[in-house]
Amino acid sequence: MAHSHSHAPQSQDANARRLFIAFAITAAFMVLEVVGGLLSGSLALLADAGHMLTDAAALLVALLAVQFSRRPPNPRHTFGWLRLTTLAAFVNALALLVITALIVWEAIQRFYHPRPVAGGAMLLIAFAGLIANLASFWILHRGSEEKNMNVRAAALHVLGDLLGSVGAIAAALIILSTGWTPVDPILSILVSCLVLRSAWNLLKESLNELLEGAPKTFDVRGLKRELSRAIPEVRDVHHVHVWLVGERPLMTLHVQVIPPHDHDALLSRIHHFLSHKYQVEHATVQMEYQPCSGADCHLNEPQAAHSHHHGHQH
Repeated sequence: MAHSHSHAPQSQDANARRLFIAFAITAAFMVLEVVGGLLSGSLALLADAGHMLTDAAALLVALLAVQFSRRPPNPRHTFGWLRLTTLAAFVNALALLVITALIVWEAIQRFYHPRPVAGGAMLLIAFAGLIANLASFWILHRGSEEKNMNVRAAALHVLGDLLGSVGAIAAALIILSTGWTPVDPILSILVSCLVLRSAWNLLKESLNELLEGAPKTFDVRGLKRELSRAIPEVRDVHHVHVWLVGERPLMTLHVQVIPPHDHDALLSRIHHFLSHKYQVEHATVQMEYQPCSGADCHLNEPQAAHSHHHGHQH
C-alpha cells in the first residue's frame, strides 16, 4: 500500500529557521559563559555553560532532523539519514556525562581549596545568559502551534536552562553582598544535577532507538486489543515489531482476519487505524486468512448475497 511521507515545506522551513536562530544564540552564549567562567573564576558559570551545551546539542540534533528528513532514501540507505541524529544524540549524552563528572570533581576540590570569584563579571555574564535563554525560548515557543515534536522538545530544554542562569545570578549577588564564595561550587553541583538528568534521559532515549526499541509511550498490548475491537474482521494480531528512525515510528505486524470480500478496503481501514490512533504512518501489514465458522464469517459477504442466503433457509 502506498504511503504519503510528504511534509509541508513552509512548515519545515519555519521550524528550521527557529531552530537555527535558537541554536546560534545558545551556542554563542555558551562560549561566552565558558570564557567568563574562566576569567571570573566562577565554576557555576562553567556548569551553566555545560547545561547550555545540552541545549545547544538538543537544538542542533533537532535542526539536523529537520534537514535530514528532506533527503530522500536511496538504494543503500532505504530509511534515509535520520538515524544520524540519534547517533549524534547518543555521543552528545556520553560527552555530557563526562563534563558533569569533571565539574563535580572540580567543585569538591574548591570546597577544600577555595578560589576567589569575580562577582561583578559573574553577574553580568549570568544576566546575559538569562536574556539569551529567554530569547531562544520565545523564538521556539512561537512555533508551538506547529506541534512539531523536535521544536517542542528543544523549547523544553531551553526552559530548563533558565534555572541555571537564574541560579548563577543569585550566586553572584550573594558573593557581591557577603563575599561567601562557597556558594559558587554549591550552585555548580546543583546545576550539574540538571545536566546529569538531561544527559541521562537523552542517553536512554537515543540508546533505545539505536537498539530498535519501541517508543516508550507505545503500548503494543493495547494496540492488539484495540485493533481487534475497532475492526470486527480482525481476529488476532501478532508478530508486532515497532521501532523508531529519527523519531518516526515504523511497524510490521501480522493480522489474522476473516477472509475479506474487499482486501484493499480492509487493509486501508487497518492503516487508517494505525495512522490516526498511534501516529504510525508507515506500517507493513501481513494479512493471514484462516478457516472461519460461525455468524461472524458473514461480515465480509456482500449484503445481497447474505440476504439471499437467508431467504433460501426460510
